[in-house]
Amino acid sequence: MTTHAPQAAHTVTLPGSLDEAVAALSAMPTAVPVAGGTDLMAAVNAGLLRPAGLVGLGRINEIRGWQYQDGAALLGAGLTHARMGRPDFAALIPALAAAARAAGPPQIRNAGTLGGNIASAQPTGDALPVLAALEASLVIAGPGGTRREIPIGRLLAGLDMLRPGELIGYVRVPLLHAPQTFLKATARTGPSRAVASVAVVLDPARRSVRCAVGAVAPMPLRPFDAERWVSSVVDWDGERTLPPDVLAAFGDYVAAACIPDPTPAQSALDGTEPGTLPPAVLHLRRTVATLARRALGRALA
Repeated sequence: MTTHAPQAAHTVTLPGSLDEAVAALSAMPTAVPVAGGTDLMAAVNAGLLRPAGLVGLGRINEIRGWQYQDGAALLGAGLTHARMGRPDFAALIPALAAAARAAGPPQIRNAGTLGGNIASAQPTGDALPVLAALEASLVIAGPGGTRREIPIGRLLAGLDMLRPGELIGYVRVPLLHAPQTFLKATARTGPSRAVASVAVVLDPARRSVRCAVGAVAPMPLRPFDAERWVSSVVDWDGERTLPPDVLAAFGDYVAAACIPDPTPAQSALDGTEPGTLPPAVLHLRRTVATLARRALGRALA
């Protein structure tokens, strides 16, 4: 969404297939794709975005469901949060279903889509830490019927961007058939944007714990050292339980990795004692630690 026009949108195209949508975007480079519009229309209404045209994706049935493929679930980018929150989907990918149910009030969940959550790349996107922990990849549709696949982390980090005329068609998620959890903290009760969120995924086949923290940085963060440490202390052949002090240590490890102590230069700018976090940041670190501890405890239980 980098091309803007000074006037309001005056061209709307409603393709019936993914390749037709790609062709429409290629023919009209200044157009913006729109599915649920929960982020796009908020930007338009606020006067931050004035697209020259829109390519509506709501009629593309092929990206509104999912299928199984080589031990993975191929999720259509048009899946709504409401659909992902249903019990049959929750049995497939529990953490992503939990994130979908926490995505906002009913009107947002009914309209907002998985692909939109990824493409807008808002730091508070609830699906993003789950997809990062699951090590999902994106199937990108391009001109001429081309398809390419990239890890979601590369797109969110800006290492591999969408090219002109490309669209996110599907999300490939490995099916682990193992416990996974998603928790988030908000500034108020009820559906709201996350202040911090944590996804924890167990992968018994690789004897590993994967964790991703959302909302505290521009993209989800993976505390790899904390993952490796806790994976080494889990009894994968036994009950897979950990004592409270180990769970607490994991939470502190994750929080310190994602919200590190400030450098002397940062302390000088903030006017705080060297190595001391401002109260608000310290509270955020404690929130992340609590979420990580609880998420891992629930996954192991």
